[in-house]
Amino acid sequence: MAKPRPRSRPAQQGAQSRPQPRSGAEEEGIIPVAVMGLGFIGQQVALAARAHPRLELVGAVDRDSKLAGKNLGELLGDPSLDLKIARDLGAIAGRLRGGVLLLCTSSRVEEVAPQLEAAFKAGLHVVSTCEELAYPWLYHEALADRLDAAARRARVCAVGTGVNPGFVLDRLVAVAGACSGRIVRVHAERVVDARSRRLALQKKVGAGLSEKEFDALAERDAIGHVGLAESCALAALGLGLDCDEVEEELSPVIAEENIDGVVPVKVGQVAGIYQQARGFADGREVVRLELTMAVGAEPVGDVIRIEGEPKVEVEVKGGYAGDQATAWAVVNAVPSVVRSEPGLLTVLDLPAGR
Repeated sequence: MAKPRPRSRPAQQGAQSRPQPRSGAEEEGIIPVAVMGLGFIGQQVALAARAHPRLELVGAVDRDSKLAGKNLGELLGDPSLDLKIARDLGAIAGRLRGGVLLLCTSSRVEEVAPQLEAAFKAGLHVVSTCEELAYPWLYHEALADRLDAAARRARVCAVGTGVNPGFVLDRLVAVAGACSGRIVRVHAERVVDARSRRLALQKKVGAGLSEKEFDALAERDAIGHVGLAESCALAALGLGLDCDEVEEELSPVIAEENIDGVVPVKVGQVAGIYQQARGFADGREVVRLELTMAVGAEPVGDVIRIEGEPKVEVEVKGGYAGDQATAWAVVNAVPSVVRSEPGLLTVLDLPAGR
């Protein structure tokens, strides 16, 4: 399995190779940011950026004709924000002046690659919710290397992050194993009651479908969670485990009783997904990640079990709140990203704290 090339030198020695502050706001520690992609998550990211003490939201982009040209403050329900939504990045790049683009447009790295390259050419760092960007070397090694080279040439950074991938099943796993000696295997589970999440996610996990409909979508790779395999690779990398193969499985969770909610589910219908990613070294399982996202799923929470010396078990009762946690993971990464060495990063390259 391909791994990112190590950084060529410690981050603190790379100050001359990253963009220097270009405005008074930046010199005072305020970082200009813009959001591209104003779906539900993009809006949550914009709200979090507005609330973050180190960031200044100076632009928004969405190519949807229903949004372009409108006021972002009206969309967010914030009358104090007077910011026109642009149709393309070029219209706002000048306002960022070496700042950070918060990219929330797609889960697939091939789809965001042109947007990343445009941002690099404009001299912008990027923090993205693109799940495959969390570890693009897994399935898109050549593209990842191309993007890494483009970012280095532009002396900017890019990273994919969120609650998952980006934290619970990869970065948190790595941190949990920081005080262990020899590690043999890790098993982490995340259970999410999809009723607590947005309507789009409930549909994404197939709530209310028949098994036949679910299978047809699964056959086309049009259903399920994107990024679990990338988390598996990151977890192995963060724990220092050899991992030469990743396997992923997806199956429906079938309702055993009627479940009320925004998307009502009847007995026998699909309530959501059960997804598993397993990492192997010479045929031996070293990482197992399990994700259940279904309406009515229980017990809700995140659990990490590390078989090592000593053994470690971490439980987050109730689990991290997915949508809000993703938005804050993105904006909290910004100060670290602008201080990092140029190139395509993973969350393991960022400091553990905020």
